[in-house]
Amino acid sequence: MRLLVLGGTSFVGRAIVEDALRTGAEVTLFGRGRTNPDLFPHLTRLIGDRATGDYSALRAGSWDAVADVSGYVPRHVRQAMDALGDRVGRYLFISSHAVYESAGLAPGSDEDTPRRAPVRDTEELSEATYGPLKVACEDDVLARYGTRATLVRPGKVAGPHDSMDTFTYWVRRAARGGRVALPADPAQPVQVVDSRDLARLVVRLLTDGRPGAFQAVGPAEPTTLGELIETCARAAGTEIEIVPVPPEGAPRRFPLVRPDRPTQQRSAARARAAGMPATPLAVTAADVLAWDRARGEPPLPFGYTPEEELAALAARMTAPAPPTP
Repeated sequence: MRLLVLGGTSFVGRAIVEDALRTGAEVTLFGRGRTNPDLFPHLTRLIGDRATGDYSALRAGSWDAVADVSGYVPRHVRQAMDALGDRVGRYLFISSHAVYESAGLAPGSDEDTPRRAPVRDTEELSEATYGPLKVACEDDVLARYGTRATLVRPGKVAGPHDSMDTFTYWVRRAARGGRVALPADPAQPVQVVDSRDLARLVVRLLTDGRPGAFQAVGPAEPTTLGELIETCARAAGTEIEIVPVPPEGAPRRFPLVRPDRPTQQRSAARARAAGMPATPLAVTAADVLAWDRARGEPPLPFGYTPEEELAALAARMTAPAPPTP
């Protein structure tokens, strides 16, 4: 398979390229050449810029498939498709679980859940616009390529080389052991999919020529936020005690804490049937821990600092006991 990857050197794109190469695919990368420029030195790199609309490098050549990992607004996708035309066999777009209407996300919801209304009048990515912009991108890919279009909607992705570091926070915190402050309900459902499972799904869908939409969610067994943290501790060989603390005073952004989002119990049945594997959460945690330590555990931009966590735990211990019913 001759595969073109639009953005293939950061996290999800990197995992897709690695899996495609493992299967013997001939891979070409398109991007600015700024992210991990020394990665995949033997591959052909076509230099362009989606922000400025520079797709001139795509106006020659042909591929069996394209994996669009870096399309976030309709213009990105439209201009890429205009440049490629019919010189690609299948167009696979990496979308998001944010395309769905939250009102329709009951436990076990599938790919036919109603989507949000598309947005095309802005390119500003925010909590309110991210999902609707992805909906517009999906619509454009389907309109252009029809049965040659494939949509993959990942949930929260975890794994080595994670540029967001949300799962990494809990892996690192659990590895320290001791009392863990959690400004949320430990029973909150949570879903994370291993980046390598997502990549395997993408390559399988392209190899098999499968159209349609697929939810890339995991792990294989339903889990909660508390169970996820405990799994991370077991992977690190540490003992922890999870201490729920009031969310008031917690940092603005706290990894995987989304009590208002019923998006953490979606069905992976269609993706599993198409060949998406299910890496055990403990394996994902151990691999992320090893990667994080190898890179020197740089500071993370969210969650508690050690000092903030100690203060939250101390406040929890001195808080008055709730009244007896």
